Amino acid sequence: MKLADHLSKDSIRKFNQLRRAARNKKEKSKTKQEKVNWHDIMGTNRDTFKRVGGRVRRK
Repeated sequence: MKLADHLSKDSIRKFNQLRRAARNKKEKSKTKQEKVNWHDIMGTNRDTFKRVGGRVRRK
């Protein structure tokens, strides 16, 4: 038997409300996390190094 078979209709309704609230909160947090700095991921903001006279210099 399922858990829902043992619960009253009122408690099932409360659980569903909590589940919907949690899902909405999760969806809102996903939209905020999707902003990604692609330049950092691709490495275009890193220092570049060059060998000059046997030494390694940063450009």
